[in-house]
Amino acid sequence: MRTQDFDFYLPDLLIAQHPASERSASRMLHLNGIDGNLADRMFVDLPNFLNADDLVVFNDTRVIKARLFGHKHSGGNVEVLIERVINQHTVYAHVRASRSPKIGSLIKLADAFDVEVIARHDDLFELCFLSGTPVLDLLEQYGALPLPPYITHAATSDDEERYQTVYAKNLGAVAAPTAGLHFNDSILAQIKQKGIDIAYVTLHVGAGTFQPVRVDNIHDHKMHSELYDISQTTIDLIAKTKARGGKITAIGTTAMRALESAARQAELKAGHGETDIFITPGYQFKVVDRLFTNFHLPKSTLLMLVSAFGGMGNIKQAYQHAIKQEYRFFSYGDAMLIEKSSNKISN
Repeated sequence: MRTQDFDFYLPDLLIAQHPASERSASRMLHLNGIDGNLADRMFVDLPNFLNADDLVVFNDTRVIKARLFGHKHSGGNVEVLIERVINQHTVYAHVRASRSPKIGSLIKLADAFDVEVIARHDDLFELCFLSGTPVLDLLEQYGALPLPPYITHAATSDDEERYQTVYAKNLGAVAAPTAGLHFNDSILAQIKQKGIDIAYVTLHVGAGTFQPVRVDNIHDHKMHSELYDISQTTIDLIAKTKARGGKITAIGTTAMRALESAARQAELKAGHGETDIFITPGYQFKVVDRLFTNFHLPKSTLLMLVSAFGGMGNIKQAYQHAIKQEYRFFSYGDAMLIEKSSNKISN
């Protein structure tokens, strides 16, 4: 299957640069993956599509202030984007500089503290923070929120609030699980009032989520790896929902990836670890029945995932419709609710 099959033209004016005035004010395109029918809705309609026997699964990761600026001791400016916090003093990071830093060299960040370049792992540098202060504390004090590359303004205090879900809990992501940005306390309360169960998983979203696939054949693509954790409580709620005939709704592709990663073996199991699961058309979904998600970048692994879930033809038509109707795209944009297709590549 070719990467070009997942390309589309998007006018720049449809790339949302700021969130809607209110979290719940976004539009929602409903796609029935079985028959391909489309309906223009509003996000506040979402609870009407959920039934009392259903389970809604959220990703409770919290975005860290992962972007830092500084300079090499040897000279030259540096931009650091933390990809993963390994422990209290060590991270993997993307480092942008006129020349790549050498192993053993020092970088001063925020004119406040030094890090040492310990090693390089493909595109990532292993950095050791030398101040003795825990990494997360330093990031909170000196870091900047890492807005996606297609958002052209620097992060503001408004972004610090709105580029974070209202239920964000576990620090570690460098990108928000953006489907969750639409939810406010009122919508969550409505879901609970209908008797619908809510569960959480954690998947720390990495910067690789924004990277387009650059190979011609999608199966030659090397998927980025992310950390995830699923509790036994969530596993038990999934089993309970399945047993009573309810549907599992994943809020976002990250929740989807965590759930399907936990089901890679014959049985869905609790636990934590790394996942590089790459979901493409033809994949047989084991857990999720319904997906709530934003609109995704051309040639991205996330567009391939939603094409696998909703059917390639259905998703192409849905995106064409969304563009014609001027839906807002990407992280701060509008959303889709997708009912699972029959998972045939020809869809």
